[in-house]
Amino acid sequence: MRIALTHNLRLSDLEEEAEFDTQETVNALAAAIERIGHRLERFEVSGPASRTVARLEAYSPDLIFNTAEGRRGRFREAFYPALFDELGFPYTGSDAYALAVTLDKQLTKLVLSKQGIRTPGWQYVEKLSELSAENLRFPVIVKPNFEGSSKGISQDSIAETLDEVRAKVAAALEKYPSGVLVEEYISGRDLAVPFLESVDNDYDGVLSPVEYVIDPAVTQGRKYAIYDYALKTSREGTVSVRAPAQIPPRTAEDVRRMAQKVYRALDCRDLGRIDVRLSDAGVPYFLEINALPSLEPGAGIYAAAELDGLHLDGVINSIITSAAKRYKIKDSSRRQGKPARKSGPLRVGFSFNVKRVKPTATAEAVEDSEAEYDSPNTLQAIREAIASWGHEVIDLEATAELPSVLSSTPLDVVFNIAEGFKGRNRESQVPALLELLDIPYTGSDPATLSIALDKGLAKKIVRQAGILTPNFQLMATGKERLNKEFTSFPLIVKPVAEGSSKGVVTKSVCHSEAELREVVREIAGKYQQPALIEEYIRGREFTVGLLGERRPRVLPPMEIVFLDREEKNPVYSFQHKLDWTDRIRYDAPAKLEPALLERLRTAARNSFMALGCRDVARIDFRMDDKGRIYFIECNPLPGLTPGWSDLVLIAQGAGMDYRGLIGEIMAPAIPRYKEREARRAASEHPASVLRKSVPLEEGTPAAAQPVAATAPAPASPAPEPSPRMDAKA
Repeated sequence: MRIALTHNLRLSDLEEEAEFDTQETVNALAAAIERIGHRLERFEVSGPASRTVARLEAYSPDLIFNTAEGRRGRFREAFYPALFDELGFPYTGSDAYALAVTLDKQLTKLVLSKQGIRTPGWQYVEKLSELSAENLRFPVIVKPNFEGSSKGISQDSIAETLDEVRAKVAAALEKYPSGVLVEEYISGRDLAVPFLESVDNDYDGVLSPVEYVIDPAVTQGRKYAIYDYALKTSREGTVSVRAPAQIPPRTAEDVRRMAQKVYRALDCRDLGRIDVRLSDAGVPYFLEINALPSLEPGAGIYAAAELDGLHLDGVINSIITSAAKRYKIKDSSRRQGKPARKSGPLRVGFSFNVKRVKPTATAEAVEDSEAEYDSPNTLQAIREAIASWGHEVIDLEATAELPSVLSSTPLDVVFNIAEGFKGRNRESQVPALLELLDIPYTGSDPATLSIALDKGLAKKIVRQAGILTPNFQLMATGKERLNKEFTSFPLIVKPVAEGSSKGVVTKSVCHSEAELREVVREIAGKYQQPALIEEYIRGREFTVGLLGERRPRVLPPMEIVFLDREEKNPVYSFQHKLDWTDRIRYDAPAKLEPALLERLRTAARNSFMALGCRDVARIDFRMDDKGRIYFIECNPLPGLTPGWSDLVLIAQGAGMDYRGLIGEIMAPAIPRYKEREARRAASEHPASVLRKSVPLEEGTPAAAQPVAATAPAPASPAPEPSPRMDAKA
């Protein structure tokens, strides 16, 4: 199986990261999963949830092995399972509801009291005024209600008088305002009762109780025998696990029967751990449950599992097996009324135009006929990035034979960067073919690609959406009358339907009408299309990358800083993109005041949405000396040359590596693939699907084995030019 290991990585000794996994633990889990024979990808989820979603959609795992604790809030442990449910990914462990209930100690006790489970007397306190002395039996222990790993518990947590408990509750609420538990202190020993659902025994997977043994040298100076925060963190070497616990057989059976009832009542799945206090009189009291227990090497669950013949790999395999059985991952028929998730890699078509003519710019001439195409080096980098997510990549060079290749090649989804052949609709040609054949693909649809390529039409649309853009006009011959709204020079002239700064050179900034008409004639003759004339906006130039669909993620803007002080009216030209050394500097992220930054981000997001962009785009802006932001153009098929293209530099500035960028671009197309498979399944089995009433967006792809196919070999490229000389920005 393809397994995603989701976790929070502990980077410090701060209490707020106490429940997170150390690098040692992550490495141990990853190694065990791989030894068992699964393909693994690690997912550290402490960053933005949108990035986690994008990466998961890009990887498309068969199963998520989840140890993520979440960062904040009373429902933090439930956040990721709820997210996985929404995305339709199977995962290990209990669901969001069980995790939310079990993190709340007082709610857990309320649920279990109805099952006759013995617990110490307790009070839940959110405000000091709620503390009641009537039912307190001293000594009592004061602990945070919504924390694990003994956070907030020390020798000082125990109070023996009413004044002490008031002071300790007040201090605890100051640090843990969500609420604290005031619980009767039971003198005795700490036991743990682990649970592995797939273990076949008389207790439904409840393992033998284990005991925490504290070094006597440590306990000598302690008044209360409790397994507190210090022992779990800074002094963990002084605590060992004894398996089985040294308790009478009858007591061990009672503890396991009690744990069996607890796990059933709280609907824990796959794994868990219950903490029990065994009083000096031998009476077991339930303290709390951890439905997301530690799996660090040496944890009690491993010691207990060894008694059933399971070592570390066996424990991990048991968890995976339990989850796989629940989701029927190996069942090729149906799972919970949904099409079973496809086993094995997705077949990802990779559509492109390969660059064979090296772009140049000299005083005599400019060669830019294939400037928008991609070099073999760039294509290989993208190909490897897609494959690194575990997918099979099938090359689809956008030649005249592409329609027949598409119709005869089994594909799940297409990663599209093809520019097309000619005309102002050329970028929409491959997506239109894919839509005709009902093949999901990355990037914007044909309508958006056609509109965005036509700079004049794009400007009309964003202007209607209330976004500033310079005044502009189209000229087809250079003989047309110049609009009266152009009250002064300079003006800038460029082809209306080209990308990669094609046709934008130093002389594109015109200082007289005669210069302007000459440049228009050259553009019309060379590019066989009208020229766009627009006001030249003096000021700073920015480009903004966006990723996603309905609510695009706006990456930190990048500024193109012009270094030649003698150049009065600089423009980000074709020459700059071929050789930018000493002429421009890229500041990624741009240095902007917060208010200006937010206005730029808003303009980018609104432009993206006004043009109907999807998955990825890069939008260019100019900001004048008054702070007004002007839309210049939008590129929904931005260049992806590693270390060179603007979007790649923007992503690097945002802390995103190249592989992550490709994964985020690809991610939204995978749910579209799932939706297609769900529609097909519905049309094949309408009665079954209607009975289950499964929303389409929750469907997972129909099971299908990958079909081996030889990728069509691209024609031999010309000698590979330097990346900075041939890449598409």
